[in-house]
Parts: sequence; C-alpha cells; structure tokens
Amino acid sequence: MKRTEVYILSGFLGSGKTTLLKRLLEDERRVSRKVAVMMNELGKVSIDSNVVNDDVSLKELLGGCICCSIQDKLEAQLQGLLAIEQPEVIYIETTGAAHPVEVLDAILSPLFADQLDIKGIITTVDGTRWNERKLLTPQLQQLILEQVKHADFIIVNKMDQLADSEQARITFEIQAINPNAICLLTNYSHVSISQLRNLSISLEKKSQHIHLNLTTFVYQFKKAINHEAFEEFLKGLPDTIYRIKGYIRFDYSQQPFLFQFSYGMPLYMKEDMNIPLNLVFIGENIDWNVIQAQLANLEK
Repeated sequence: MKRTEVYILSGFLGSGKTTLLKRLLEDERRVSRKVAVMMNELGKVSIDSNVVNDDVSLKELLGGCICCSIQDKLEAQLQGLLAIEQPEVIYIETTGAAHPVEVLDAILSPLFADQLDIKGIITTVDGTRWNERKLLTPQLQQLILEQVKHADFIIVNKMDQLADSEQARITFEIQAINPNAICLLTNYSHVSISQLRNLSISLEKKSQHIHLNLTTFVYQFKKAINHEAFEEFLKGLPDTIYRIKGYIRFDYSQQPFLFQFSYGMPLYMKEDMNIPLNLVFIGENIDWNVIQAQLANLEK
C-alpha cells in the first residue's frame, strides 16, 4: 500500500510558513499530485486559507493548537482525509505556538500511522526576530529554540534586512543548536522544492539517516504479550524516546489496552473493542532496528 506523504510546516508567527505553503502547492499543481492541506489557527477565524485553491482538500482546525486542545479533532479530520480523499501528500501548517514533538504526537494516531510517510519537519525562522529573541518571554524564546532543534530543514527568512555579519552569526547559532538539519538563508521562503522533496524520516531510511533528529516508528503486535516483560522493556528505553501510544493486549485479558507513554510515565486504559495492536513511537537519534528486535522478542 502506498503511504501518504506528510510535511509539517513549523515556525513562529510571521516567519514565512504560509508563503512556503503557497510555493509548495504551486509545485504540486505543476506535477498534478492529489494534495490536502490541514491549517491550524489559534483563533476562531482562518486568516490564511485563501492561499489554498479550490482543487485542494482543505481542513481548517480553528480555536486551539493541534498539539494540545484539539488533538481529537485533528485525528478525526486526518482519518476522514485518508479514507475519503486519499491524497498523495498532506501539508500540515501548524500554529506559531506549536511544539514539533507535540505535533508529531498529535498526527500519529495508532489507527492510521502505518498509512503515513512523515517526510519531515520544515521550520521557518524570521531572521530579524531571531536576532531580537532575547526581548521575548523565556517561554517564547524556548519555543523558538525547540522549533529549530527538532527541524529537518530550516528556512531563515528576511535576509535582505540583515547585514552579512548578522547572517553569518545566525547561521553559526542555528547550526550549533541543530547541526544535522539543512539551513538555508533566504527571503520570502524562496527555496529549492527538490531539496524539500528529498527529506525523509521514514523507517526504511533509518539506517542511512540515523542522525536525523525526530524519527518515528510503528510496530504491530500479532498476539498478546506478558505485562511484566513489557514493563521491563519500557524501563530499558533510551531517554530520547519521547512518546509511545497505541494499543496492546496482555496475556491475562481478552480486550486490548490503550497505552500512552511520555516523560517516562506509562498509562493504561482498558478498551471495549478489538483494535489493531499498533504502537507508535517518537524519538530522537534512535536505532529502531534494536527496538523492533526487542518488541519481537516479547512475542516469542
């Protein structure tokens, strides 16, 4: 089954995400792929939806951030898109307040994570705001740093407003935070679309691209497993596995459990129906082949 490509557009308010989306959609129109866009706004009214033409499926997620208050709405919209529209590619434009780890967590529902090919996180940065970020609150400063740290491709805009020395310093600072991402200095998100198309954080590329920051992995259990053995597996996980969620069945129960894991804390909730036993992982610099072998061992 061919999976749907997903690009996550991240970045603080006014940094050039919507301009980038417009460029990407123009290129998709040129190659005639079936496209869908999910656009998230914190407010009740969409500001940027007019950049999306009528031939593109648009889902607007208003009145909250997809990484916290409207996760359920996002899951339902995504499931509907995949079932009905069956797009070849989905672009998700996040709010300026969205944290990349939380966005990935919101997108990767165990119900359909195996249908998605997460191509990468593209973060746009306002070069002038970066220079003046110390004037922002500590929380916003940290958010901008996190958006840069977890990106696979970083586009720094408004270079025409900065001196050569400022541009050099910005490049040095961003590469110190995230040495693995491609960092491009430009204006109006003017970037080589082919470079963006070459992004991939999917499992098949892991052995070649183990250095990429945030990566994802989906495992499907074929049968029930031992609860104590699973708890031992969790205790041995690296600290850089940030999220696990999905469905799991233990050998003492006929029904599966909804399982969630974050910040080292596991949570189990019994389900009333049989659901595919998919577990979705999000981590940083993880060799998923090792994790896969450990999970397979639990089924022996």
